[in-house]
Amino acid sequence: MNSTQLFRFSTITEYHRAAGLPKPAHPLVSVVHMDDITLPIADIPFSLIFDFYSISLKKVQHGKFKYGQQASDFDEGVLFFMSPGQLFGIDSAAGMAEAKRPEGWMILIHPDFLWNTPLAKTIKQYEFFSYSVYEALYLSDKEETMLMAIAQNIEQEYHANIDRFSQNVIIAQLELLLTYSERFYQRQFITRKIASHELLTRLEDFLEDYFNSGALTKQGLPSVTHIAEILNISPGYLSGLLKSLTGQSTQQHLHGKLIELAKEKLSTTNLSVSEIAYELGFEHLQSFSKLFKTKTSLSPLEFRHSFN
Repeated sequence: MNSTQLFRFSTITEYHRAAGLPKPAHPLVSVVHMDDITLPIADIPFSLIFDFYSISLKKVQHGKFKYGQQASDFDEGVLFFMSPGQLFGIDSAAGMAEAKRPEGWMILIHPDFLWNTPLAKTIKQYEFFSYSVYEALYLSDKEETMLMAIAQNIEQEYHANIDRFSQNVIIAQLELLLTYSERFYQRQFITRKIASHELLTRLEDFLEDYFNSGALTKQGLPSVTHIAEILNISPGYLSGLLKSLTGQSTQQHLHGKLIELAKEKLSTTNLSVSEIAYELGFEHLQSFSKLFKTKTSLSPLEFRHSFN
C-alpha cells in the first residue's frame, strides 16, 4: 500500500521549480496556467501545502481531490481558495489513474506581497479562504470569464516593467476578484437552493434531536464547530449560508432556538426560572435572564406573567 507523499513549498519559486515551470516573473505573485505544468501526474497519492495564498480554477476529468478532510469531484470547473498552511492533495492513486491533466489557472500570492497594504488585514475577512473544496464556488461561464480577465490583468501587470505603481495595481485587481467571489458565493447560496435547504433540514434535525436528548442540561449549546463537523461542512460556510437564507449567524440561530424553547417552558410548565435555566444548560441564572431579555425585551418572569 502506497503512503501519501507530502510536499511543502515556502516560496512561489520553489513551486514553479517542482511543477516544471519557468522561474516566476515576480517572486511574490504568479498566475499559473495548468496546461503549462510539464511534470507528469504522480501515480501515488500526494498532498501539497503552500506557505502562501492560492486562488484556483481547476477542471479535472475523473479526478478525486482532497482539501483538509474533504474529498471532492472536480469534473466541473470550480473556484476554491487556500490560505497559507492548508492542505490540498490527491484523494487516491486509483482516482488519479483515470484522471486527465488539470485545466484552468491558479493565482499564487505570497503574504509578503501584501505587507503595508490594506489587503494584508482584509484578506482574513473573506471566510471562503477557510471553506473546504466541498464548498467551492461553482461559476457560470460569464462569471468564469470575468475572473479569468482579472487573472490576465494581474499577469500582464507583473510581466510589464515593474514600477512603484505595480503593487497597487495588482492589489486592486486581487481586491476586485475577491469582491466578485464574495458576490458569487452569495448568489450560490440562493441558486443552489436544493443543497442549501438540505443542509438547513439536516441542521434542524440535529438541533431537534440535541434539544430533546437532554444534552443541553449536560453540555450546554453545541459549538458552531461541532455542528459544522456533524454537517460535514466548515463553520464559515455554515454561517454564510444561514446569513444568506435567514439573516442570522449560526450563533444567533442557536440562541433563537434556545429562546423559543425557554418561552415554551415558561408558558406551559410550573418550573421555576432557575430550573428552566438549568435545563437549558446555563450555569448561572443571570446569564439566562440577560440573553432572554436581550432577545425578547422582557425578563423571563415578565414573559411568564404575560400569560397569567
